[in-house]
Amino acid sequence: MAAVDVTDDDFDTVIGESDVPVVVDFWAEWCGPCKQMSPHIDAVSEELAGQIKVAKVNVDENPMVPSKYGVRGMPTLMIFKDGKVAATHLGAMSKQAISDWIKQSV
Repeated sequence: MAAVDVTDDDFDTVIGESDVPVVVDFWAEWCGPCKQMSPHIDAVSEELAGQIKVAKVNVDENPMVPSKYGVRGMPTLMIFKDGKVAATHLGAMSKQAISDWIKQSV
């Protein structure tokens, strides 16, 4: 399943209604490491389809959600289980590292 773009308006609904853990990618257009990680996150989303959902939040267009969860640097990944943060990772990772981190955290 491909990653979905999430906004301030639909974040709580997307996260709260998910029956699988949700990996949220907080990113920005100007963030070089975010752009480098994007294809890796998309690939992991496809590989783990059915086990996780991946949501992407553009922090410049949607400032409320990152503020609510204390996102201060990018890229930041968070895993939500049952609507609550279960794990957080700050900084760029390889595709394998993303996959391993998700598997350890869910």
